[in-house]
Amino acid sequence: MTARSVTNRLGGLAFGGDYNPEQWDEPVWKEDDELMRRARVNLATLGVFSWALLEPEEGRYDFTWLDAHIERLHANGVAVDLATPTASPPPWFTLAHPEALAVRADGTRLVHGSRDTYCLASPAYRSAARRIASGLAERYGDHPALALWHVHNEYGTLCWCDHAAAAFRVWLRARHGSLDALNEAWGTAFWSQRYTSWEQVLPPRATQYHKNPAQTVDFHRFWGDEIIAAYCEQRDAIRQHSDRPVTTNLMLPYDLRLNVWAFARELDIVSSDQYPDANGLDGAAHVAFYADRSRSLAGGRPWLLMEQGTSTVYDGDQVIGKEPGDVLRHSLGHIARGSEGALFFQWRQSRAGAETWHSAMLPHAGPDSRIFREVTQTGEAVAALAELAGSTVTAQVAVLDDPDAMWALEADGLPSPRLDYHAPLAGAHRALWDAGVTADFAHPEHDLSRYRLVIAPSLFLLSDKGAQNLRRYVEGGGTLLVQHAAGYVDERVHARLGGYPAAPLREALGIRVDEYRPLRKEQRITLSDGSHGTVWSESLHTEGAETVASYTHGMLTDSPALTRHRIGTGQGWYLSTHLDDADYGALVGRLLKEAGVEPELAGLPAGVEAVTRHAADGRRWHVLINHTEDTVPLPDPGHDLLTGTTAHELPPGACAVLRGH
Repeated sequence: MTARSVTNRLGGLAFGGDYNPEQWDEPVWKEDDELMRRARVNLATLGVFSWALLEPEEGRYDFTWLDAHIERLHANGVAVDLATPTASPPPWFTLAHPEALAVRADGTRLVHGSRDTYCLASPAYRSAARRIASGLAERYGDHPALALWHVHNEYGTLCWCDHAAAAFRVWLRARHGSLDALNEAWGTAFWSQRYTSWEQVLPPRATQYHKNPAQTVDFHRFWGDEIIAAYCEQRDAIRQHSDRPVTTNLMLPYDLRLNVWAFARELDIVSSDQYPDANGLDGAAHVAFYADRSRSLAGGRPWLLMEQGTSTVYDGDQVIGKEPGDVLRHSLGHIARGSEGALFFQWRQSRAGAETWHSAMLPHAGPDSRIFREVTQTGEAVAALAELAGSTVTAQVAVLDDPDAMWALEADGLPSPRLDYHAPLAGAHRALWDAGVTADFAHPEHDLSRYRLVIAPSLFLLSDKGAQNLRRYVEGGGTLLVQHAAGYVDERVHARLGGYPAAPLREALGIRVDEYRPLRKEQRITLSDGSHGTVWSESLHTEGAETVASYTHGMLTDSPALTRHRIGTGQGWYLSTHLDDADYGALVGRLLKEAGVEPELAGLPAGVEAVTRHAADGRRWHVLINHTEDTVPLPDPGHDLLTGTTAHELPPGACAVLRGH
């Protein structure tokens, strides 16, 4: 069961989004039918937040209203992505099972009144979730309208309650085997933390000062496994009654709760929700960042964009308003990078409730609005790209991404509060995107042999297996760039002794770091090649590597800052500071050239995005998006699927999908 089975059922790429007809009445439903046809909607997600209607009291289900809407959508040519509603338990559940409410790290028990107010480790919650998933699957498992199952919504809610503590101890026993092994792994000889019974072991709840970092990382690992187990329980209950593919929507790219590589292996189709945290050119780069991560989690296979916004998105204190044309540009940005369609949250903008002001395909203003006109234009474009279904994207470069390393940088007591996981990851991808190069993401322990260049931006934690794998990659002919503070701790979050990074990686890089020198917030240093660094610096010694650039400040004057080491048939580069964006882009450009990696399409100026999708029979399509304000002549004109004509140039802000030669 793959993304292809969904597009086969739809007759092309998916277009649509979350649909919540229970918020409206019959006259609105009739208008929805007409407007969905106008917008070329062919897939609607139903039931994501409908638990209170589907099960009005414990054990009594009411599917009659859902029957009617599924039949109505089916009659109008719209397939259904049917969700289990378990992200939002109804009031009766929390009244009957108050112990299932989530507890914060400080001991505060939350009350009903929002979504995601539950403990995933609660037996009562897990049992209720399995029951409703099974009930839905038994009723609708073979319905002709059903194209896809959508379990839960955006897994990730943490809890520190006693249910979580009990499940954590079970997980720790399985992982470590004994209390002696746990004490060794967590380094409990420090601060008198040694445990003498399992009952003493708790999640990393609020405490006086720094929490034990190994305990924190293990808790994240445990919770990631708990999420996967909860998903698999629902998935398996569904599979007893239905042969349609099952997925859940991952929240990318900054979700800190999931082991996304492990989770993705359990999904029939990788799907994700992606909301750019910037607009303009930065927003387009973020779309590519999200999409490339989703495709990589899918192992290069097609995936599905489950949610995006049409207009204003709130990101903390920041308001991000999409510009005219972004609905099409962002949708095609995801499709270019392997998505089998473009879905949104939601179809019709809510008139009441907590997300009244979340943008939608059909805004409060109705169909006579810029947003709906752009949605209709995008629906026509997606419909024109049906022949892309099932095609894939290949990359010659990978950026390394490891949840363990992410969690290690979320722990207390780091050598600098400015060490960050995601910013260097996004920075590496942005440099490649600016260079016109499509990138995969990969785990340090994956087979990397197919990549000409691998970049490791944020590997503070690196397992022994990962370090050995990176050495093999370099010796086998690859080009590797490792960035500062890499391999400082092992998988137990124990510091590496004898110098950093991990020994096999040190050998691949031909260097040894013996001292870290974090920089002050306002401090900016200059290297001997004229580039500039911030955040971090290191005292390192070459052990076979050549110095490409050195420090020019303080105690590190004339010591190596950027090195290159040739080993086997490859080369390992080490960058011991955080370069300014322009300088970092120049370094990545140099490495691309040395590794023999060319832009996706030659002859295009900066700001024109180009990605190629390939079919198994040799066909290919070039997706072009002009993010500039200039008309750009195309170096290789071709038939544009969006217009049905031969495209010779790309106007400002325009898109084209050209059949390749």
